[in-house]
Amino acid sequence: MIKQVGDTVIKATHFASCHCGAVVLELSLPNGIENPRRCDCSICRRKGAIVGSVPLAGIKILKGENVLKLYEFNTKTAKHYFCSICGIYTHHQRRSNPHEYGYNIGCLEGVNPFDLENVPTNDGVNHPADR
Repeated sequence: MIKQVGDTVIKATHFASCHCGAVVLELSLPNGIENPRRCDCSICRRKGAIVGSVPLAGIKILKGENVLKLYEFNTKTAKHYFCSICGIYTHHQRRSNPHEYGYNIGCLEGVNPFDLENVPTNDGVNHPADR
C-alpha cells in the first residue's frame, strides 16, 4: 500500500483524468495505491502504464462517459477504457479479477508514476486464464 508518491499524498477519494481532461474519474483509495504493477501481456506492453486496483465500486465516472471508448480482445473478459479524444488509457475491468478495475496510476492527480520504486511486472504472457 502506497500512501504518498513524491510530494503527493494519496487521498481516500482521489481524482484521475485523461490528458485532455475530457474524462474525470473519482477513485476510492482508502488504503492508498494498492498492488501497483506493470504487465507484459500484448496490450499492456504497448500502453506501458503502471496500474493499481480498486473494486468495481471504487471508480466513479464524473465526466466524459460519452467520450470513453471500450476495447476488448481475445476472451473479451477484460474491458479496456480510453479517452476517444486524447487516446489515454484510464482504466480496465480486469481479466484476472473481473470484480476489480485496474486504473492508470499516471492519470491520478499530482502523481508521477516514475516516482514509484520497485514496481513488479506481472506475467501476462502466461495468463492463468489461458491455461
